[in-house]
Formats: sequence, structure tokens, C-alpha cells
Amino acid sequence: MKTDTIAAIATGLTDSGIGIVRISGPDAFDVIGRIFIKKSGAPADVTKSHTVQYGFICADGEKIDEVLVMIMKGPHSYTGENTAEIDCHGGVLVMQKILETVLKNGARAAEPGEFTKRAFLNGRIDLSQAEAVIDVINAKNDYALKNSVKQLNGRESEKIRELRKKILYEIAYIESALDDPEHISLDGYRESLYTTLDGITDEIKKLIDSADYGRIVSEGIKTVIVGKPNAGKSSLMNMLLGEDRAIVTEIAGTTRDTLEEQVRFGGISLQIVDTAGIRNTEDIVEKIGVNRARDAAADADLIIYVVDSSVPLDENDHEIMNMIQDRKVIVLLNKSDLPAAVDISSLAAMEKLSGQKIISVSAKEETGFDELKETIQDMFCRGNIHFNDEVLITNLRHKEALQTALDSLRMVKESIRSGLPEDFFSIDLTDAYTQLGSIIGEAVEDDVVNEIFSRFCMGK
Repeated sequence: MKTDTIAAIATGLTDSGIGIVRISGPDAFDVIGRIFIKKSGAPADVTKSHTVQYGFICADGEKIDEVLVMIMKGPHSYTGENTAEIDCHGGVLVMQKILETVLKNGARAAEPGEFTKRAFLNGRIDLSQAEAVIDVINAKNDYALKNSVKQLNGRESEKIRELRKKILYEIAYIESALDDPEHISLDGYRESLYTTLDGITDEIKKLIDSADYGRIVSEGIKTVIVGKPNAGKSSLMNMLLGEDRAIVTEIAGTTRDTLEEQVRFGGISLQIVDTAGIRNTEDIVEKIGVNRARDAAADADLIIYVVDSSVPLDENDHEIMNMIQDRKVIVLLNKSDLPAAVDISSLAAMEKLSGQKIISVSAKEETGFDELKETIQDMFCRGNIHFNDEVLITNLRHKEALQTALDSLRMVKESIRSGLPEDFFSIDLTDAYTQLGSIIGEAVEDDVVNEIFSRFCMGK
């Protein structure tokens, strides 16, 4: 671990009201002592932790900016090291000049995520909490933010440690029994261990099963809009975005490729994909767009099927119904402001749309969209995500480690059923214990740690 002193601008490099330059390491207070004077002319007072001092950052005898300096002594700081933060005016030039002054007086430029990496290496947070920091920064909706904060506060870590404690007890019992069979009996232990593993594997499987839902919470609902040409798909896209993002004309086939945007409402976010109208066509370019529409729909969390209610259904509609059958679908009966050739009852009678939600809307008159939003929230949120203590796995690395641990525990159960010796149990139990430990940063490879923190922004 590097033990030098690092510094970086911790706020965005854009003009703003306030900027922060962060310094952390053994010489942080020495650096501040060289560049900061109080308004009274006295040097910085670093004898007391968690104090704020008012004065000026100076270089070559000239005042660069009027600032507040916060002093935080390790280990009671974010990094666990001596830390100083300079709150200055938020102009890009002044922040850069202050950082240059800091670097000239004993610090080096921090690497991306290095402050949080030091917090992890110094034992202030574990690895899953460190990953939650970047999730908080990148949160795109209310639910993602709440879940990330929960993880940052150690909710997932607590669960992982609880599971590891149970596994460690079994490892220790087996090893002790094998070392001292006269005093520790393994009679009936196989049945007891099998029952214990049933409970542990159920808990791990529940965490793994939460990952798909966790991905939706974290990344948003991948929502693909499909329908025939000129059904109103692009108009729907513009309505949801609140701006004219997609080109809308009366010419069928205007949209030739997928168009992706993100919209947030009601605490959730949607990754919306507008697609080319699906129909049989000889146009080569349009064919490509139609194939991309089908591919996008195959990978969607939610399909919004837009039907033009002013024209009868045809073979293209039935092809779309075949494509979306047994998927999570909302059917929008668009152009309700025009004389109807298709109504809700006729669509509801379609076997391939059985049980799907059908909503009458008019993109032209902007009606029906509140019901659409409420329907999406009911389908994916159920209104209780942020009210319970459920742990949602949103990190692919965590999901893979959980799956490997689960596979190892299943191997133990198979060994029990096959009548193998107890030392075989210990091998796979230890592997499960190690895999769970990798989630919180115990027994994790250095290159994995470096890869995780390389994804952080500078100054964090």
C-alpha cells in the first residue's frame, strides 16, 4: 500500500459556487501548513480534529483564494488518514491553481478512486461498501440511490458476514472432529450439516434471485417500444421524454434504426428504445431496422406494443403478437382521438394478448399516459422497495461470487448424499467461505481491487 500524501479536486471540473480540493496522507497537515494562513495571519491549527478554519491559500507570497480548511485527523476521517479539505470558490482556474500549489508542496496527484481505495485498505469500509460509493454517485433513480445507501451502510456486508460465520463454524467443527475424534463425535453430523446447508443455500439463492430485479433498480427498466410503422411509437417516445427527440412524420417507416434514451419518473428509470416499425418490406435498410427491433425486443424487461386503433389489425400485428407472447407487455391502443377500427375488447379477446394490460391513449391529445406510468410502477416496483430491509444484489461481481459459493455448497450436499469422507466437505465449505469473502474484500486478488477502483471518478 502506498503511504504517500495524495491530492485531487473532489468536485466537478466546471464553474460552480464551491470547489473542494482534498488532501490525504501522513504529510497532509504539513502541506496545509505551507500554503494556508488564517485571516489573522496565524498558521493553520492542526492540533484539533474536525475543525474548520477561515483564511487564504497562498503561493509565492500571493493570495490565490479565500477559503475554508477542514482538518480531520486519522483514523477518524474518510480515508482513515490525516485529511485536509480546502473549500474554495468553484471556478475551474482557481481550483486548478490551488491543486497545483498543493502538489508543489509535498503531495502527488491522486489516482481515480484512490481516496476510497485507501479507506478500504485502512479498514474504514469493506469492498462491497466501497463499490456502493460509486453506485451512489451513479444512481439514476430514487430506488437505486436508496439501495446503494443501504449497501454503503453495510446491509449487504452484514448478510455476507452472517453466512460466512455459519460456514466457518461447520469448517471448524469438521477439522476439530478429525483432529480429536475421541472427544468430538461426528455421529449424526451429516444429517445436521445437510439441514444447515439447506438454510444457507436458500439464503444465497434468494440473494442471487434478487440480482435481476436489482439490475432493474440500478440500471433502469429496459423498455422497448414496438409496433407497425406509423402506429405512434416515436410520438410515445417524445411524450415520455417530454421533448421532440424522435422524428415524427405521417410517412410510414420514418424510423429506420433504434433510438435509446433514459427517462425517470416516480422514483424509477426507464431505458427506452424506440424501434423501426415491424412489417414485411423489400427495403434493405428498413429490413435491418426491423431485425434490430426484433433483437431489442428479445432483450427487453418490458415491451410496449403500440397499436394504431384507427386501422384494422393485419398480418404484421399478428407477427408482433407472436414475437411478444409470454413476455412482460403493455399494449397501448393509440390514436383514440380517431374513429376506432380496433377496440380494447377485441384486443383483449386475442389469445396471444391474454392477460396483458391494455390502455387506450392518444399521443396527439396526450391522454392515457398517467395510467401507463402507474401501470409500469405497479409492474416493477410494487411500492415497497424502500420500506423493507431486503438486500438487492446490483453488482455482477457479487452475483458471480454468490453463484460460485452456492455451487460449492451444493457439492458438499452431493458429497453427503454420496457418503464421502468428512474432509471432502471441508474443501468445498472452505471454497464457499472464500468466495463470499471476496465480496467484502477478504482474500480478493489485487488486480480485482485495482480494477474496481479504476472505475471511480477522480477525487473520490
